[in-house]
Amino acid sequence: MDLRSLRYLVEVVRHGGFARAAGHAHASQPTLSKSMAQLEDELGTRLLERGRGGVRLTAAGEVVHRHALAMLAESARLHEELDALRGLKRGELRLGLPQLGSSVLFAPLLARYRQQHPHIDIHLREQGSRRLEQAVLAGELEVAATLLPVGEGLDHQSVCNEPMYALLPRTHSRAQAKRFRLAWLRETPLILFEEGFALNRLIREACARHGVVPRETVRSAQVDFILALVAAGAGIALLPRLTIKERSLSGLVALPLAASDLRWKLVLAWRQGTTLSPAARAWLDLVAGVAPRP
Repeated sequence: MDLRSLRYLVEVVRHGGFARAAGHAHASQPTLSKSMAQLEDELGTRLLERGRGGVRLTAAGEVVHRHALAMLAESARLHEELDALRGLKRGELRLGLPQLGSSVLFAPLLARYRQQHPHIDIHLREQGSRRLEQAVLAGELEVAATLLPVGEGLDHQSVCNEPMYALLPRTHSRAQAKRFRLAWLRETPLILFEEGFALNRLIREACARHGVVPRETVRSAQVDFILALVAAGAGIALLPRLTIKERSLSGLVALPLAASDLRWKLVLAWRQGTTLSPAARAWLDLVAGVAPRP
């Protein structure tokens, strides 16, 4: 059993079939099929069930896939640590960033990182924070941005601590208030984010603490579309200050929350007990020195 076969298995599972995985694995479809057959023969059990809809892991395949992810992550860390001897002349940064706030906060930092370390390959994944945490724990990513509180098995470093604002149409009955009370969400539907966004859970928990069960309406991952929905009267949105302060709020009012127990506390997280690669450590150091403070 070699790492190449395990890498092929991971790619086939990730892309749902041999044909789609071939390009990403830089191997032909027959090569992937032969490698999987040899791996199954070596382990003495079937790993993949093939059907019209693609492939899926058997129970044994689930076990092998989990260990394959861990072994490939360890192999990557081995090479990254050896690259440290070359002064970051080679290596990769496997980074996960959420869709909310990254354009404002992390785009300038990634540009600076690229200038400082031009030989480091940056492999970026953009998803909701909770899915990024799962990818870190699985070894698919080394570092990811997420919100406090982080899940079990993760260490973290603070990035920023932002207040939350309520976005209302200018015609809303509460638009003249100085601060927005979460209890007012009983009156108007709430626009939330797509599933996988950690902020959804934080908003629901804060509402529960204030005795409110919000009427949830449209979901979106795009801040500009959420603002357009608010302006059109589809509901109220709760967003971090950082994501709206440089946007046009025509037709909208942004009110700070009266409640102090709902804030956007962004951190960079990595798996506990792991030795971070020099590329990841350089990223953490850069963010620590440049990112805005609470």
